[in-house]
Amino acid sequence: MNYSSDVEAVDALVGKYSLLKQEIAKVIVGQDEVVKNLLISIFCKGHCLLVGVPGLAKTLMVNTLSKALGLSYSRIQFTPDLMPSDIIGTEILDESRHFRFIKGPVFANIILADEINRTPPKTQSALLEAMQEKAVTVAGNSYRLEEPFFVLATQNPIEQEGTYPLPEAQLDRFMFNIWLDYPSFEEEIRIVQSTTTEKTVSPEVVLLAEEILYFQNLVRKIPVPDNVYNYAVSLVTKTRPRTSHAIDWTTEYLTWGAGPRASQYLIIGAKCHAILSGKYSPDIEDVQAVTTAVLRHRIVRNYKAEAEGITVEDIIQRLLDG
Repeated sequence: MNYSSDVEAVDALVGKYSLLKQEIAKVIVGQDEVVKNLLISIFCKGHCLLVGVPGLAKTLMVNTLSKALGLSYSRIQFTPDLMPSDIIGTEILDESRHFRFIKGPVFANIILADEINRTPPKTQSALLEAMQEKAVTVAGNSYRLEEPFFVLATQNPIEQEGTYPLPEAQLDRFMFNIWLDYPSFEEEIRIVQSTTTEKTVSPEVVLLAEEILYFQNLVRKIPVPDNVYNYAVSLVTKTRPRTSHAIDWTTEYLTWGAGPRASQYLIIGAKCHAILSGKYSPDIEDVQAVTTAVLRHRIVRNYKAEAEGITVEDIIQRLLDG
């Protein structure tokens, strides 16, 4: 990775992104925007919350992504009886009567936390601590997690009985909230055609861990114009009801707005979106491109909005329309 300049490195990342899309498309039909947001999140050192009904290939998508990125992958099925030690690992007494730490599935580069809202808060918080600190603590000993480290947590929006929804403070740990929708009619035909024969396809490795770490640092070096900073922070502060920056319909329809972490993620997300679009600096359109995924889980509607059928997406779109 001996690039002569940051411009050359940006061009290299654009090329790698194009190859990644090609390799992932060998296995995953459609879902281009979802794949793009997942990659933006990885290059921004963020985590994603993916919301979608069962059967939309969430597990396959993450597994395919890990193979194309040359990263280790671990899937954790969250259930009501899952314990924190089932995620982070535990100490055991070995034959020589010494305690030895056995690493849990969280010790991988990419973690799929399947149906994270199926497990109690104590277990949820064990994973969320690892996401925040990039380390776990067991019996007073701290163990660093290998980087890059990316958590993709999934939620099923249909079956809510017996679930433990993530509190807003924990939702805020996720950079993006991505909705995974049904495929189009044509895409579903292609999915059925490709998955009902004996033929199997596996993606080629496009990036390695050290390259991903390099590009993660590159994203943070991208310069941002002052007007883009102002626009991003203005978007976020407008979501806070009953504050000096709030607008009338924000106070009318929202109980709670987004915090400063939203502003941070809008800027870092806009930087990466700009790079993947072939630009060397983000503009307002790049901020707008990531706004819905950043704000969707950070603003809380009030009863009036729910009664009138106004969705979070409606509010965000109104915010973008200015």
